[in-house]
Amino acid sequence: MRSYLNQVVEILMPSLSVRKLDELTFRQLRVQAAKHGVSMEEEVRQIIKRAVTTPENLGDLAVRLFSAAYNGEELSLPQRETHDPLNFK
Repeated sequence: MRSYLNQVVEILMPSLSVRKLDELTFRQLRVQAAKHGVSMEEEVRQIIKRAVTTPENLGDLAVRLFSAAYNGEELSLPQRETHDPLNFK
């Protein structure tokens, strides 16, 4: 007999059935899940989550990709000279 908590969790967690999935896609999904060491169901959850979440900002992506190249240190940039704004009168 399932516990009350398991029953409540099943009620609160939505589910999705995918029909008419071609055999090649199904096999590729099975292989990909195996490579990641997860079930096919978990692999599909992760794929869907990545597909619908907001992409990171370009700046955040750059920091994530390139900060390791600088050993996590801040870049030292030279001081910039300030200028008065142009006057078009």
